[in-house]
Amino acid sequence: MHVNRYDPKLTKFMEEALVKKGFNSLKSSQDVEKYFKENKDFLLFVNSVCGCAAGSARPGVLRAIEKNGDLKKMKMATVFAGVDLEATEKARSYFSNHEKSSPNIILFKNKKPVLFMERKDIVHKDAGEIAEILIDEISKFKSLV
Repeated sequence: MHVNRYDPKLTKFMEEALVKKGFNSLKSSQDVEKYFKENKDFLLFVNSVCGCAAGSARPGVLRAIEKNGDLKKMKMATVFAGVDLEATEKARSYFSNHEKSSPNIILFKNKKPVLFMERKDIVHKDAGEIAEILIDEISKFKSLV
């Protein structure tokens, strides 16, 4: 069942910005389960309508992709908290030892999070700082691409 809190028509542009850069948009728990089953090394972005997603997290991830060729080749997926509730809950089940928050930027290596940025790690950073953190982490794990 596809349930959401926010009107998808009003949030579509926030999702499309990521999809245009190569993210797979996971809309259901089945989409998430399939993606996690088929991929072991990838970037997951838990999208959100909040200010830190709009001002730092989303632009930071997009800037990192623009600046780093390795990220452009990487497998990437996104779920949208508050829009795709079922997909977001399923995604969170793969990192249930972390507090539920959004946005999140999570880098998976061998299906395990090696970078986990939650709202509290994002809220006081600008997009450039987010991009640099992500680029630095990717450089540590060249086998991700």
